[in-house]
Amino acid sequence: MNGSIKELKKRYRDELEKKLTVSSDDLKPIKTKEYVQFKKELKPKSVDWYEKLCNSFEHIFKFTPSPKARQKLLEQINIAHMNVTPEGVYTLSYLLPLSLLLLSVVGFALVPMLIGGNISMFFLGMAMIVSLLLIVPLQKYPSYLATAWRLKSSNQMVLCVFFLVTYMRQSSNLERAIEFAGDHLDPPLSLDLKKILWNVENRTFSSMTDALDEYLISWKRFSDEFIDAIHLIQSSLLEGNESRRLALLDKSLDVILEGTYEKMLHYAQNLKNPITTLHMLGVILPVLGLVILPLAVSFMEGLQWYHLAVFYNFLLPIVVFFLSKSILSTRPAGYGDSDISEHIKGLKKYKKVGIFGKKIRMSPALIGGMIFVVLLLIGLIPIFVFPAGVEDTCWDFKNEGFFCNDIEEEACRITYCAWQYKLVEGQFSQLILNPNSFDVRDKLDRGADVIGPFGVIAALMSLLIPIGAGVGLGYYYKMRSTRVLKVRKETKMMEKEFSTALFQLGNRLGDGLPAELAIPRVATIMEGSISGNFFSQVSMNMQKLGMGLAPAIFDKEHGAINYFPSKIIESAMKVLVESVKKGPLVAAQAVNNIARYIKEIHRVNERLKDLLADIISSMRQQINFLAPMISGVVVGITSMITFILGRLKTQAAGFDVGDASSFLTMMGEGIPTYFFQLVVGLYVVEIVFILSIMANSIENGNDKLGERATLGKNLLKSTMLYATIAFFVMMAFQLMAGEIISKTGLI
Repeated sequence: MNGSIKELKKRYRDELEKKLTVSSDDLKPIKTKEYVQFKKELKPKSVDWYEKLCNSFEHIFKFTPSPKARQKLLEQINIAHMNVTPEGVYTLSYLLPLSLLLLSVVGFALVPMLIGGNISMFFLGMAMIVSLLLIVPLQKYPSYLATAWRLKSSNQMVLCVFFLVTYMRQSSNLERAIEFAGDHLDPPLSLDLKKILWNVENRTFSSMTDALDEYLISWKRFSDEFIDAIHLIQSSLLEGNESRRLALLDKSLDVILEGTYEKMLHYAQNLKNPITTLHMLGVILPVLGLVILPLAVSFMEGLQWYHLAVFYNFLLPIVVFFLSKSILSTRPAGYGDSDISEHIKGLKKYKKVGIFGKKIRMSPALIGGMIFVVLLLIGLIPIFVFPAGVEDTCWDFKNEGFFCNDIEEEACRITYCAWQYKLVEGQFSQLILNPNSFDVRDKLDRGADVIGPFGVIAALMSLLIPIGAGVGLGYYYKMRSTRVLKVRKETKMMEKEFSTALFQLGNRLGDGLPAELAIPRVATIMEGSISGNFFSQVSMNMQKLGMGLAPAIFDKEHGAINYFPSKIIESAMKVLVESVKKGPLVAAQAVNNIARYIKEIHRVNERLKDLLADIISSMRQQINFLAPMISGVVVGITSMITFILGRLKTQAAGFDVGDASSFLTMMGEGIPTYFFQLVVGLYVVEIVFILSIMANSIENGNDKLGERATLGKNLLKSTMLYATIAFFVMMAFQLMAGEIISKTGLI
């Protein structure tokens, strides 16, 4: 029978497609104006630009993916609620890199040829590599968005089941329960629930059950416990016995809580090796590899500081970023925190900083940007002193070396200069003290090159640039999140103790007291606690302002809920307001069940945090201590090696030391410590940024508020630790280098 029905449907669909000359895959469901507007408000700007580019390039030339790839892309596009086609995605992934490659050929090859310059083979080669590497990320962008969307949604799954069960205990109406959950959840899961409702409203699906089943298919590979919980809720609709119906609802919440814990347990056990690999590839090996670079560069004349910058500040962070995303993509669904400031308008003001006695509120982005710009400009001074014709400042120290007994005292002095630019002619170089001198200008006119700055002061001033980047970003994230995070912590504390307050309220309602009398008694019992303050506010609104129960809680101006921004508390109070209409005993049962649910959710969340505690602690140690400390020491060692090799090479031409002199003059000048430190310092900021996001995502899921707080704390701490270690190690190793030069006699 089922087979014949399916065959009939297929024949009808094929005939309809033939008459309409359109494929069923291209038929898009009608969406209401509300859904479109809601989705538009949630859509990031990057997604909007990606959609526009895909749709624009698709009109130029269309690439068609394989049927399997097309089906997979369609699934990802639907999950992320994108307005693109698989053909548009593939077309963009090929045509955009090709366009960038052509522009690179024009910029780095054709233009230099026309103006008589040299073709930049390095940048041309990098452009080709980057263009080829762009193909995969552009094709995978819908997958990345779908994963991000899934992680955001997964943070709210437990709460989703909680809201559904809470409502269904009072009223066995699935449509109203989904609407209730959609109103109390944060995006993006709220968007999914609203889409289910609107699809039923627009007759895309004939029933709520069909729409919900279709939606659950997208979670089949990621969260079986969420699907099982929803199916148990659906099954409760078919249960005639009230006690068994309630038992099914309770079981649904237990299923998702236990399922989430089991998956997170396995995830925590399997995280150790990927995290170790990421740490070695992203921190230890790259930073330790920098130790040998001063020696390698000395024998590789063509290697410049910007070559290192491309690798360490561009390619390597991208590799670490994608490795971290790969690890996060396996994170189980169903657990995490959310950014309460995104859906509570009153908290958005907390993201600004008060100055001049808090009379003026400024954006942290503006203040952080000012910090970066000021320190950047100061840090760039050593680059501009030579073009500006500023004379160098040097300090002489007497040398006690062995060879100084046989030569003049003047030659036995170790000189440290602030900027230390060098004039290079052939294999030889000389220190430039006065850029405006006739000798310097004459050699420049004859084609000599200027390299540097190699000076101690220049190297120390370069520290200001990574400090500006790290501190500027850190200040921005810290100030944008600190006060909001404080509100959330207070809210979570209130939610934790709210179950006790609800039990107290349930007991009073169970004694037959109306809510108007029960609430003041609970406020007295819980006096001094956050929950007590909440119920005190409700009681005061009822007694002094003459409000009813609902306005006392939810009034837009004076409602108690305005001062306690919690979706769980809000939903509990809405259930209370609805249930008291059915009598105190019904309300008591409802409140006690909510209290039990809240207590159970917090218990499981604490167990999950314990599972990840060791991993998160290890990552924090890497971010806040190991990476900046090792990097700072490496910069100090590099400054010493560069100083010694540069001094030996400069002086070798004036001494007859045989093969050693010939060997030294064959060496290059190396990379100035100024630029070397700049590359390493910015890499530290980048790697701390990426690993901080990863650590927060592992612990809290896609929690933007927690992410900003983590970034603010880690960037400030790690950057200053790196700069401090690099400063003192460079100073100490410069003195050590002077001592080494002194003992050799080659000054």
